Amino acid sequence: MAHQGKKLINDPNDVVTEFIEGLVETYPGLQYLDGFPGIKVVLRADVVGTTYDKVAVICGGGSGHEPAHAGFVGEGMLTAAILGDVFTSPHVDAILAGIRAVTGPMGCLLIVKNYTGDRLNFGLAAEQAKSEGYKIESVIVGDDCALPPRRGIAGRRGLAGTILVQKVAGASAAAGLSLTEVLDEAKHASEIIGTMGVALSVCTLPGQVTSDRLGPGKMELGLGIHGEPGAAVTDLQPVDLVVSHVLKQILSKETNYIPISRGNNVVLMVNGLGGTPPMELMIASGKAVLQLQLEHGLAVDRVYTGSFLTSLDMAGFSISLMKADTEILQRLDAPTKAPYWPVGVNGNRPPAKIPVPVPQSGSTRNEEVLIRPQELNEQGYVLEAAIEAGAKEIINLKDKLNEWDGKVGDGDCGSTMFRGATAILEDMKQSYPLNDAAETINEIGASVRRVMGGTSGILYSILFKAAYAKLKESTVITPRQWADALEAAVNAVSKYGGAVAGYRTMLDALIPASNTLKESLDAGQDPLTAFLLSSEAVVSGAEATKNMSAQAGRSSYVSADILSSAPDPGAMAVAGWYRAAALAVRDKLQN
Repeated sequence: MAHQGKKLINDPNDVVTEFIEGLVETYPGLQYLDGFPGIKVVLRADVVGTTYDKVAVICGGGSGHEPAHAGFVGEGMLTAAILGDVFTSPHVDAILAGIRAVTGPMGCLLIVKNYTGDRLNFGLAAEQAKSEGYKIESVIVGDDCALPPRRGIAGRRGLAGTILVQKVAGASAAAGLSLTEVLDEAKHASEIIGTMGVALSVCTLPGQVTSDRLGPGKMELGLGIHGEPGAAVTDLQPVDLVVSHVLKQILSKETNYIPISRGNNVVLMVNGLGGTPPMELMIASGKAVLQLQLEHGLAVDRVYTGSFLTSLDMAGFSISLMKADTEILQRLDAPTKAPYWPVGVNGNRPPAKIPVPVPQSGSTRNEEVLIRPQELNEQGYVLEAAIEAGAKEIINLKDKLNEWDGKVGDGDCGSTMFRGATAILEDMKQSYPLNDAAETINEIGASVRRVMGGTSGILYSILFKAAYAKLKESTVITPRQWADALEAAVNAVSKYGGAVAGYRTMLDALIPASNTLKESLDAGQDPLTAFLLSSEAVVSGAEATKNMSAQAGRSSYVSADILSSAPDPGAMAVAGWYRAAALAVRDKLQN
């Protein structure tokens, strides 16, 4: 049964910005960057990157997990947190703004939860920052113990154990250690943590209808923090049995995810997922400590109970175990002013908070201002028709894409693609130089990068940037060069995203299109016929994903039975805009 979740919000599109505004008014040690809407960065108010004499520690990810990660910004923990939209990875420009704002000569460590979108966006930002002269290192945290070992290229998800890694890294940075030393301590911490979650309900996204697929009397083991299906759905059990199952899974010698054995010392974190009362969390903590001592022979040195990394209002909790030693405990006990680490809050709130301006790019090159030409040539008219048709088709497919993604992912593919398509239509009216195909492709990528975010946003940005680079090699663009550009774009997405044909991704639509286009041209087909044939191949490729097992992205955590109920939404989105563009080109050329 579907229902509209009740939320005390204004516009669902403004929830992250308004959250930040309230956060910095509440805690005087926090500040935020002020810039175009895509910049959502919370940072220490006392840090200026050019003069900061310690290693900066940055983490981030999609919003909806509060207090993570902005609530852990403060002396002794994070230097800055980069926030994406709800359950959507922050985009590259926001990450770069955060790096530039707080990174001094000692460098910066990026702590990244193991999700494809986070890895791609933080990775691209790290490379850009390095090219500007910053010293950057990264650590990937994947502490999930709920699912079987590594599936495809996705690996273990980053969960609440990430907060403990942040504390260790932040304390070592505050102690004045070098970037290499901070990285080593953070990597060590990430390798000795295991986490598993249990949920009684799925989360309710702002402004969206939620289906309670668990139903009454049911619970889900290993449910993802974005609502991804977990390991199993079972009948609701007493908390004693739930805690026992979770601890056995984390400490299992079959998976051997963390190096904890009988006689070791551990740190315990019981983390509420957003909709669990403190009473229930404390009950779980008490039972967990007892079971760890009596059943597993472990000494519990520290217990942290509360809501650290949530999933909006999901009912349930996760348990994290971390192997403890003297050095780890020193880092965890080190003082911090991060407001949501379990210590007291101090400091008077100033009467007003003035936003810090976004730091300028390290590049001295002035960006060229592009303007839509007053008169379009034949190529411009055809290109305009193709772009408009493709974007409008994505807008029409919004709800269907969300429906498919709700079955195999986190349910926002259509909404994410809708933002990109809407931005493309708006920007095309003003700034696309349609008589210059290469620059138009580049501008489409810029539109997408600005508004989409997440895995889809960065992959489409890579797709259009690679196509642009190939098209720029020639002054006159022929059908053969369009085919070469598509091939280069597909190869770039595969290179940086890690997926290949058969992984149940957007590439399973793009690769058949690219191959068919080149083969048809090689066989002597006229360009329009070749384009139309490739558009039929893109649709067939997308529909075939329904019979594929996922080996990349969040779908790789989903069972084969669920996957078979829907095609890959990313591939279907590609099929939608590609086919619509081909038909629009046909109609334009034949009229």
